[in-house]
Amino acid sequence: MHGRQAEFYDPRDGGQAVRVKSLHIDHGSRELPRTNCFAVYRVDSGSGTVAADDAHCPFGPGSLLFFVPYQYVRFAATEAVRGEVIEFHANFLCVETFHAEIGCSGKLFNDPYGVPVLPPDRPVQAEVTDLFARIRRELAGRGLAHTEAVLAYLKLLLIVATRQKAGEGAECRTATAHRHPVVAQLGDLIEQNYRTWHSPALYADALYITVKSLGRIVREHLGTTPTDLIRRRVLIHAKWQLLHTLRPVKEIAREIGFGDELYFSRLFKKATGVSPTYFREFETTIRGGSNLSMFLGRPSIPTPTDGTDNSGMSSDHVGDSDAGAYDGARRTRRNRRAKSV
Repeated sequence: MHGRQAEFYDPRDGGQAVRVKSLHIDHGSRELPRTNCFAVYRVDSGSGTVAADDAHCPFGPGSLLFFVPYQYVRFAATEAVRGEVIEFHANFLCVETFHAEIGCSGKLFNDPYGVPVLPPDRPVQAEVTDLFARIRRELAGRGLAHTEAVLAYLKLLLIVATRQKAGEGAECRTATAHRHPVVAQLGDLIEQNYRTWHSPALYADALYITVKSLGRIVREHLGTTPTDLIRRRVLIHAKWQLLHTLRPVKEIAREIGFGDELYFSRLFKKATGVSPTYFREFETTIRGGSNLSMFLGRPSIPTPTDGTDNSGMSSDHVGDSDAGAYDGARRTRRNRRAKSV
């Protein structure tokens, strides 16, 4: 794991599934603790460069930044950065499910061929600032149905940002229009071949350009390397399989072209800070096994056991019922496999 200690959401320790924090980075470089939450950063003032994995992207006042769970993030501030951060776990809002509604997973999060920085139009900046403030007030006040209000505001925030990044804003349309066609072609090729093609040279050959030219184009337009793009796509696939199936790590590694399970595990740990086994077991435990089977019927926001409106934001412990749900997921999948034989 990179230098700083992780700050993982864990309901067994009283962790909050959604929270708002201040963003305060003075001049210079600062590595952020890894988190198992999705994160939305709003930069009110300041500028610099943010490193998300191997990608380096500039940002300025008004920027929105989007990061996925377990991601390595480092800021290099040329001017002191001030703003706010919303972090939320899949227990509070499942981006994968919400993606089916608005496509935010393909635009804001888990886009291996895009950048995590969005420069919204000024009217959108004002709307985003207001939504941040509303979420912060609801979490602080904890009034009637505050969880539902926070969820509604958070969904609206993601909808507004997704529309903007999809090209409805003038700045985004300009950025999209000037994207090099090789970047789009490379993305298509990676989607078709990431399970077997892990070398940039293979993609360069398919695009009829040199490896050096491909690297330069990707660096200029995405701030990263072709190797990083391929690795991102491989990891998105691996994370999905680890979270939503019970397939052995060795089998998942083999499916995406890694005959050596140990090599795959080292690559996964370097990218996420944790091993594939830990990632699966920890996330499945704190999600109560709901990620493994759609037949469990568990809500995306945990139902409070004490009757209060604190869904996913109290010190609710994952106990025997959650372990039973995990075991139930295993039994459900075993039964389905047996019936299919």
